[in-house]
Amino acid sequence: MIWLLRIDKINVFYGDLQAIWDVSLTVEKGEIVLIIGGNGAGKTTTLKAVSGLLPIRSGSITFLGNRIERLPADRIVQKGLIQIPEGRQLFPYMSVEENLKIGAYTQTARKKKDENLEWVLRLFPILKERRSQQTGTLSGGEQQMLAIGRGLMAGPSLLMMDEPTLGLAPKFVQKVFDVVKQINDQGIAVLLVEQNIHYALKLADRGYVLETGRITLEGEAKQLINNSHVKKAYLGM
Repeated sequence: MIWLLRIDKINVFYGDLQAIWDVSLTVEKGEIVLIIGGNGAGKTTTLKAVSGLLPIRSGSITFLGNRIERLPADRIVQKGLIQIPEGRQLFPYMSVEENLKIGAYTQTARKKKDENLEWVLRLFPILKERRSQQTGTLSGGEQQMLAIGRGLMAGPSLLMMDEPTLGLAPKFVQKVFDVVKQINDQGIAVLLVEQNIHYALKLADRGYVLETGRITLEGEAKQLINNSHVKKAYLGM
């Protein structure tokens, strides 16, 4: 089987300190896959390794049938693998529209910049209302919408999202999950790291539990939501 993304036994270090041990996971076209884990489990490290922001010591990462683990981050983006980082990392003194257009910097994305901008503004009407507003004056929820929109401007085949609802008001939490579903309905696969695990498992197709840098459990989302360890450790049940 040719997966959209296949991570095979990667090991990642920060200096001499190992953070990830033989992590393997897959994402099929059109799937939403969730990574579950506590703080320090290695979730963000895994995403950064896939994005080319952290080198792997061993193992392999394959995207659309091609090995990418030795490619620089910009080449990985050009292939359609986009990460929306935790903390949003927007340009606060630029306008909403300027931040969005920065997302369309690859040659392929530039050709569809206007089309993608129109789609993003339909997806996020609040951004259309605020397109000339300075980004730093937006609420946290509005900035998260902008971060997602900027990622979509690159025309991803796979969107990796790192804690998209972190610190958001409840109304924006639900909005983010609604948007993830809409994005997925457009054929974009999603690899999601999320602390709101109950909501996320209802949305996801499959999931992996990552603990102290190792995959300890995997399965369909409906299986994980009923798993006794997941209930006790992550759902407070």
